[in-house]
Amino acid sequence: MNLGDLNDHPLVKFYIEKNHFGKLLEMDFEIISPGEIVYFMKIQEKHLATPIAAHGGSISAMMDATMGICALSNVIMEGKVVSTIELKISYIAPAQLGDILRGKARTVKTGQRHLFIEGRIENEKGNLIAIASGTFNAYPAEKAGF
Repeated sequence: MNLGDLNDHPLVKFYIEKNHFGKLLEMDFEIISPGEIVYFMKIQEKHLATPIAAHGGSISAMMDATMGICALSNVIMEGKVVSTIELKISYIAPAQLGDILRGKARTVKTGQRHLFIEGRIENEKGNLIAIASGTFNAYPAEKAGF
């Protein structure tokens, strides 16, 4: 399977179809290669905690999704999916109404069942919004209903 095909993998397509939370927040992603992804979200009124700044939960949700898809891209060819075990996020600057956020993640270490991922979110101007690290559990897709 070539690199571009990961976005067309049946588990990825099923994940997109069933991820109602991602649809609610209007997040979108692209898998570049195993362990390299990019995630996007435009800050809209539904993401706000103040008249101009996004709620930290919106940023955290995007970060969890960004790192989760990064972890998934490492194990999908084995018929596995992932779940978050631990997530630590540091908010660096506020995301503001109209910002187009770009999340990137990278795999630090993979084991038999656990993956350690680091992520960062920036706005379209390149301003750092948040950084995070997380641990993810890989397990057979059937156990998650896929």
